[in-house]
Formats: sequence, structure tokens, C-alpha cells
Amino acid sequence: MEQLIPLLLFIVLIIIFLVVILSFVPIGLWISALAARVPVGIFALIGMRLRRVAPVKIVVPLIKATKAGLELNVNKLEGHFLAGGNVDRVVNALIAAQRAEIPLPFERAAAIDLAGRDVLQAVQMSVNPKVIETPVVAAVARDGIEVKARAKVTVRANLDRLVGGAGEETIIARVGEGIVTTIGSSESHKMVLENPDKISSTVLGKGLDSGTAYEILSIDVADVDVGKNIGAQLQTDQAEADKRIAQAKAEERRAMAVALEQEMIAKVQQMRAKVVEAEAEVPRALSQALRDGNLGVMDYYQLKNVMADTDMRHNISKLSQSDQPEDEKK
Repeated sequence: MEQLIPLLLFIVLIIIFLVVILSFVPIGLWISALAARVPVGIFALIGMRLRRVAPVKIVVPLIKATKAGLELNVNKLEGHFLAGGNVDRVVNALIAAQRAEIPLPFERAAAIDLAGRDVLQAVQMSVNPKVIETPVVAAVARDGIEVKARAKVTVRANLDRLVGGAGEETIIARVGEGIVTTIGSSESHKMVLENPDKISSTVLGKGLDSGTAYEILSIDVADVDVGKNIGAQLQTDQAEADKRIAQAKAEERRAMAVALEQEMIAKVQQMRAKVVEAEAEVPRALSQALRDGNLGVMDYYQLKNVMADTDMRHNISKLSQSDQPEDEKK
């Protein structure tokens, strides 16, 4: 019994060692690689573990690529994985490009993936173009009528310009700018409604896909509608503004006239006050002249008679004017 204890302990240690080895070394993955005739050594798998690389994310895509006829190796895939790329997506993109006879080397596919773009979707878009629908773009023709247009842009991914090329937002913005330019240069909105293909041909001829990650295949105007009469509205607003300006100037002139009238009234009142003041001095002057002997009594009465005669003549002239017919007065 005592001899069996060391043997059992040795067997337990061997089992624990094998469990640790099997958990650290992916034997099953190595066997799958051998069965697929993919040259991956057991020490390469151990090295992946030491470099904190999941072997399944390298070996499975490598098996897939080898079966598809691609010539890839472990170092390229592991390097792309350590750089933060998606190895499985890159391999799928390479397989799709090979099936579609699109030249796509591994280095370019890896660069596209590291640039943050979906390389598999880009390959699929190269085979099956994508339709981008622009929002409604409103522009005003030369006759002042607003025209609203909406276009559908068919684009195909350009794999050579995916790295550093502009995206869909730039395509939509450029197409919208071309629509506005085309409508704005039209003499009448009727021309746009009669020939909507003019928008497509004009915009397509501007080379809007330069510097972008796509190649524009066609631009089709999906909808054209007539909007507001912007020209008439602007003229109405301008007339309203001119009316307000004229009213303000008239109010200013009226205020100035009222101020001038008030000033004249004030001056007349001042003159009347001076006249009243001067008339008040007349009796004093007469009395002083009488006291000093410069004016006699008969002279004073003669002056009163002249003043009474003047008042009488003035009143008679008023009565004669009031008795005249209306036609003679006019």
C-alpha cells in the first residue's frame, strides 16, 4: 500500500501537467491546421499564447484563406491582429475580391481595415454598386420660382482611394451643390421641369467623385416639385420695407413741421406780448405829454376821433365783405 502512494501521486502530477499543457497549447487547433495542410507549428501556437494573441483568430482565417487559394502566412495575419485589425474580415474581403476578379493585395486590404473602413463591405460595393439618396434640395431659378429636387446617386467603391478618400457625406454635399447651381442658372423653372435630365448631365459632368472613396456611376433625379414664388415674396418684402421707410420719413417731416409751427406760435405770442406791452405805455406817454405841455387837449381829442374813424372804416369793410355773394368772394 505504501508503494502505491508514490505511484498514484506521480500519475496525478502527470495528469495535472497534461491538463496545464493542453489548456495552454491548443492541440485541437494544431491538429485542425495539420488536417487542412496549413503549415502552423506547435511552437508558433505557443508563441501566440505568450504574445497574448488568440490562436483561433489567426489559424481559422489562415485555414479559410488557404482553402480559398490565397497565399498568406501566420506572420502577416498576426501582425495585422497586433495592430488592432480584424483578421477574419480582411480574409473574407480577400476571398470575395478573388472571386470577383478584383485585384486587392493583402497590404491594401489591411490598410483599409486599419483606416476604420469595412473592407468587406467595400469589396461588396465594388461588385454591387450602392444607391445614395440625397435629401430634398431647394433652389431658385432666375424667374424667382423655387424648385425642389431630390436625386439618387449610384456609386461604386474605389478600393484605391478608400484610404484617405472622403465618404458619402461629401458625395451628398457635392451633388446638392451641383443641383443648386444647375437650377440657379436656369432661365425659368419651366425649363427645369421640362428637362430634369439636364440636372443629371450637368452635375455628372463636374467630376464630383474626385478625392472621394467612391466612383459615381449615375445621378438620377427622382423628384422635382415647384415651391414658393421667392421673387414675388422678395419684391413684396422690399415694397413693405420701402413703405415703412417712407412712413418714417413722413412722420419725421410732420414732427419737424409741428415743431416749426410751435416755434412760430411762440414767436407770435412773444410779439403780441411786446405789442400789448407797448400799447400799455401809450396812455402813460399821452398823460406825460399832457402834463409836460407837449400835447394839447384838442390834439388829444382829435387823435381819439381819428382812431374812432379808423375803427369805423375797418368794421364797415368787414360788413361789406360779408354781404358779397360767394362767387364774388372767390
